[in-house]
Amino acid sequence: MSAKAEHYDVIRKPVITEKATMASEANAVVFEVAIDSTKPQIKEAVESLFGVKVKAVNTSITKGKVKRFRGILGKRKDVKKAYVTLEEGNAIDVTTGL
Repeated sequence: MSAKAEHYDVIRKPVITEKATMASEANAVVFEVAIDSTKPQIKEAVESLFGVKVKAVNTSITKGKVKRFRGILGKRKDVKKAYVTLEEGNAIDVTTGL
């Protein structure tokens, strides 16, 4: 399995939060992904980059908040997260780099 450059464009970075840690107990891993990526693209990217079997992919889009920076209104970017459930016996250690 070769890691193509477009797989690195689909998966941006792992999400390491309290909720993501709780999801890892259910054999799931959370990634920040490209906003225009699809579930089959995410599944293919995770399987080829990490060499694991993916059971399911759930996604959510968080809309960017409007925030003030030095009195000037700005908007955070929209973020898409993918909750990737792995098959039994597969695991990804997100604390190590790619």
